[in-house]
Amino acid sequence: MPSPPPTVQSGFRFAAMNVVTSTDGLAALCRELARSSYVAVDTEFMREQTFWPKLCLIQLAGPDAEAIIDPLAEGLDLAPFWQLMTDREVVKVFHAARQDLEIVHVKTRALPAPVFDTQVAAMVCGFGDSISYVNLVKRISGEDLDKTSRFTDWSRRPLSQKQLHYALGDVTHLRKVYTSLKKMLEDSGRAHWLDEEMATLLDPGTYETLPEDAWRRLKLKVRGRKSLAVLIELAAWRERAAQGQDVPRSRIIRDEALYDIANQMPTETKQLAELRTLSDGFSRSQRAKEIVDAVKRGLERDPASLPSVTANSPSSGDVNAMCDMLRVLLKAAAQRHKVAPRLIADAEDIEAIASQRNPDVPALKGWRRELFGEDALRLKRGELALTVRNGEVIAIPAAKA
Repeated sequence: MPSPPPTVQSGFRFAAMNVVTSTDGLAALCRELARSSYVAVDTEFMREQTFWPKLCLIQLAGPDAEAIIDPLAEGLDLAPFWQLMTDREVVKVFHAARQDLEIVHVKTRALPAPVFDTQVAAMVCGFGDSISYVNLVKRISGEDLDKTSRFTDWSRRPLSQKQLHYALGDVTHLRKVYTSLKKMLEDSGRAHWLDEEMATLLDPGTYETLPEDAWRRLKLKVRGRKSLAVLIELAAWRERAAQGQDVPRSRIIRDEALYDIANQMPTETKQLAELRTLSDGFSRSQRAKEIVDAVKRGLERDPASLPSVTANSPSSGDVNAMCDMLRVLLKAAAQRHKVAPRLIADAEDIEAIASQRNPDVPALKGWRRELFGEDALRLKRGELALTVRNGEVIAIPAAKA
């Protein structure tokens, strides 16, 4: 007598809407999903009041099973989930994976592998720049998703059935998106393009938050090299304080105050009272002493040890003109090959190609060089010219222009 077909364990089906709250239940779910070729993954988290993301909900869906996990449930050990994330026999499917991967890296110091990011895959397949999950589902499956619960406070309990229904939908529809995009990549021969993107996404350095580099995310300008040295020390001090107390950076001190201090370079706490960006009484706080110490460390730094800063330097007219031409070339290449322009080259790539002798940028490597980079260099050398033919921008040898 033939054995009966395998059945999905009760509690893992969408209709039941059960939430996994026990370690045994999680282990059983992960064993089931580990037998699948892929698992769609999404997380809900909060970080408005913390430095590190607070994991509030996990949604998983394989070809035949799906479930929600409550990481806030008392006594729940997430070890089976972390093990599933590093199981190299199972592809982990995310949409816009970076923040989800960051959570895994923060919790385990490891990264899921292998990974398939449907947002990146969609750019490779010509769906445009950074397409949203809602729009991608609509274009691939024709279904309209209900996003009325998107601003839920996922840390609150209990969650309503409507909220759980919404959360699980973020992975159940992802299955169709994944299988469709995977086939498109295989049919077009572009699967290796995605592999290159995933290599960057799975580089642990992508998720490192080193205090010494914290100043690089700041946007405003300082007045000179001394002020830059002070800003570097101040930003590093704030980063360590925010990480140690697990609070947002602005809770320690706002960006505007950092720049004010870096430009004024006070070496005594009483001088902080003169800064309008700091609250009354701040100069008498413990943080005031720490800030003055950071200022002094900055002033003591050897100028030769400071990094070069070129991002804010004014470009010449020739460089600006070349950037404009490269953008036209990029857009034409993207349209011709039906791939998102931003995936081929970003603004930094364009400026580097236009202004540097031997730029080391992604746009000049691998498949990007074939699609755009080689022509970009030839255009810069004057070997190519741009023209319009039948309403389409094309590059032709300069001698024929």
